[in-house]
Amino acid sequence: MKNYFLKSSFVVFMISCFLLFSCSPKQEKKNPVQNKKDYRIDFAKGFSINTLPSGITIINVNAPWPDANRTYSYALVKRGMSLPSSLEKRNYDAIIPIPVERIIATSTTHIAALEALGVENSIVGFPDMSYISSKATRKRINKGLIKEMGKNESLNTELAIELAPDVIFGFSINSQNTIYKTLTQSNIPIVYNGDWTEQTPLGKAEWIRFFAPFYGLEKKGDSIFQKISKDYELAKTLALKATKTPTVLSGALYKDVWYLPGGKSWAAKFIEDANADYIWNKNEDTGSLSLSVESVLEKASEADIWISPSQFISYEELGEANRHYERFKAFKQKKIFTFANTKGETGGLLYYEIGPGRPDLVLKDLIHIFHPELLSNYQPYFFKPLE
Repeated sequence: MKNYFLKSSFVVFMISCFLLFSCSPKQEKKNPVQNKKDYRIDFAKGFSINTLPSGITIINVNAPWPDANRTYSYALVKRGMSLPSSLEKRNYDAIIPIPVERIIATSTTHIAALEALGVENSIVGFPDMSYISSKATRKRINKGLIKEMGKNESLNTELAIELAPDVIFGFSINSQNTIYKTLTQSNIPIVYNGDWTEQTPLGKAEWIRFFAPFYGLEKKGDSIFQKISKDYELAKTLALKATKTPTVLSGALYKDVWYLPGGKSWAAKFIEDANADYIWNKNEDTGSLSLSVESVLEKASEADIWISPSQFISYEELGEANRHYERFKAFKQKKIFTFANTKGETGGLLYYEIGPGRPDLVLKDLIHIFHPELLSNYQPYFFKPLE
């Protein structure tokens, strides 16, 4: 879910997790690829990877944003290798020599994945660097090794051309980003990353496999993800040992509208896998629900636990914002937990930067909250009690 790019962390949460957007008319591309070897993707739905007999890797991204109806195709060619004549350049949105050495990233989730792969030194530019919490990357920023690119929707094109990156890993909410079109015309490859559109925790995390081929690190990407997946499944199995299933409420009011995860969203999946009963789990939405405080009170006033209450970090702050909050059982019994007070040195929320790539840590946090007897000595990574 992705960096995020707005000044309010709550608004970021709304945009990255819940909004739906339109996109351009369908323009499927057909690649004349024969005898390709598919690269196994276990959970992610938004991309695929295959390797041709020639050694060229093809990455297809079919979900760069919600409801996208065209596929973006990228050919990764080892440096010094020519593109075979049978593969016409017009069939790809970009042809990229690998391993890449200089890149511009556009989401803090990209940084977390690149650091896990050990290639964070390839980052030479980033938009609105104030949201970056990583200590290692902040050191490079302080040394002037990463340039400020402005806003994601209006990248500094002159600086981007001057930096001459091998690729820009783009984040976009739809197909209308004119800056990306301008940079493409300047022969700078734009590769869309849609990790934030995935609807399952492990689906988001698996996008580390998307980055790996650009650096020739497929085996390392596989190893990292397999460990995360294994740890997630072990935690999920542990949660099943709980003897009680608490009821759970999420979200909070924003301008008189209570936003909370739909029953089929990735946030709801975390609650399910932690063996708790999300009150809106019968709902079929994969995005957000927009409700009145009265309807939430009617259905969830007796919820045992309340998580992710927007940007609030204390009971005093929550009560002063709206006295209706004090009517919830979870408020009265001090059973509210937030990730909003786990921040980096510049105020960025670690949950948004690291959480999508480490669902195993998020799940363990929630199991500790819902079933403290199962992880009695565990130290939460993101979710902490309201102050």
